[in-house]
Amino acid sequence: MIKYFNRFIIIFFTLLIVDQAIKYIIIDIAKPTSLNDFIIILDMPIISIALVFNIGVAFSFFTWIGEWLKFIQLGLIFIIIVILYYKKQLFQTHYIAFAFMISGGASNILDRFLHGGVVDYIYWHYGFDFPIFNFADVIIDCGIALFIIQTIFTNKKS
Repeated sequence: MIKYFNRFIIIFFTLLIVDQAIKYIIIDIAKPTSLNDFIIILDMPIISIALVFNIGVAFSFFTWIGEWLKFIQLGLIFIIIVILYYKKQLFQTHYIAFAFMISGGASNILDRFLHGGVVDYIYWHYGFDFPIFNFADVIIDCGIALFIIQTIFTNKKS
């Protein structure tokens, strides 16, 4: 169990540090003056780099919750960690997927405490305007995909 936990911690902190480093670089380049700023840093034909602070969750849902959102999200991550503590086999089977999902979530929550909103900067605008997202969102999605794939293959083996 310790082996899986140590690997989880390494993956978790590596992804958290990479995500936070990218966000600090973006903020340093854009130099925003408020949470309402939309600053295009690099305008390209398909994907641009543009700083925006998301005070809601995915697609800006739940913005009406305001400051409470970060505490609710923190509580949800705590509940997930408690569940994984008691479901050791689930953790051992999916520790990489959980490291991805929890590090991405933790990084976005950290943004809420440090900046007042999640730092988003990847702007897909080819063919349609997709909501702006960040590296943490990508690693959360990768963790979910990995969890689903592992679950399918684990069930097929059974």
